[in-house]
Amino acid sequence: MDGTGHNGSKHPGFPALEGDGSSSSFLDHVSRSNPGLLPFGRELPAGGMPSTPHGTTIVALTFSGGVLMAGDRRATMGSMIASRRIEKVFPADKYSVLGIAGTAGIAIDMVRLFQVELEHYEKIEGTRLSLEGKANRLGAMVRANLPMALQGLSVVPLFAGMERGEAAGRLFSYDVTGGRYEELEHHSVGSGSVFARGALKKLWHPELSGDDAVAVAVEALIDAADDDSATGGPDLIRQLWPVVYAVTRDGAARVPQEALAAVVSKILTRRTAERREA
Repeated sequence: MDGTGHNGSKHPGFPALEGDGSSSSFLDHVSRSNPGLLPFGRELPAGGMPSTPHGTTIVALTFSGGVLMAGDRRATMGSMIASRRIEKVFPADKYSVLGIAGTAGIAIDMVRLFQVELEHYEKIEGTRLSLEGKANRLGAMVRANLPMALQGLSVVPLFAGMERGEAAGRLFSYDVTGGRYEELEHHSVGSGSVFARGALKKLWHPELSGDDAVAVAVEALIDAADDDSATGGPDLIRQLWPVVYAVTRDGAARVPQEALAAVVSKILTRRTAERREA
C-alpha cells in the first residue's frame, strides 16, 4: 500500500489515509474514535498568539551508500533561547529518519505519532510501508496541521530514508500545506536553511563517504549558526553537538557524540589556521 490518502475521514481536519473500514492506519483510527487526542487541526481561541518554542535548523544529504540528517540543538522563543539541548532529528523506523522545524511542541508530538503510525502499520500488515508510502503519510499529517499553521503554529519536516534492497538514500521536503517534494543530493529547512544550503552546495559531491557526510552536515550547521541567531552552533563549554543520524542498508544509527566532537574540533582547528571569522 502506498499510503496515499483519500476523502474518507469523518473529521474534516484530518484526511483519511485508508478507507473507513481499514485498521492499518493508527491515525485514521484515532481521527475516527477520538480526534481530540491528535496534536493538530484545532482552532485556537481568539486573542494574541502564545509565545512558543521554535526549532531550527535541519540539514540532510545523500552519500555513497546512504543518507544522513543533522539538526542543531537550539530552540528559540521570540528573541530568547528557550532550550540549548532540544533534539530535532529522530528515527522514524529502522530505515528512515525525520527532522522537524517549526513549533517544537506540535512537531515533537507529530514525530511520536508518525513513529506509532509506522509501527502500527507494520504490525497490522506484517510488512513495512514503502518509503514512498511513509513520505505520503507524513504529508497527510502536515496537511492536517494546516489550520494551526495558518494561526502561526506551523511544522515543516524533512524526511529521509532508504528502501530495503536499494543502494541509494532519498530525501523529501514539505510545505505547510502538506505538499511533498523529493529532493536530490541535499536539502535544508528552518530559519538557517538558506545559509546551510550555501555550504551544502559547495561541500557536497556524489562520492562522499559516511564520515565525510557527517563533516559536511556539521560544517553546514556551523555556517548557519554564524548568520542565523535561531540556529545554535556546537557548544564547546557544555559539550553539546548536533544530533546526527545516518541511514544505510543496515538501518538508521545515531552518530556518537565522541565522533561529532572530533569532527567539530577538526573544523574549528582548520578555520582558525585559515584565520577565518567562521
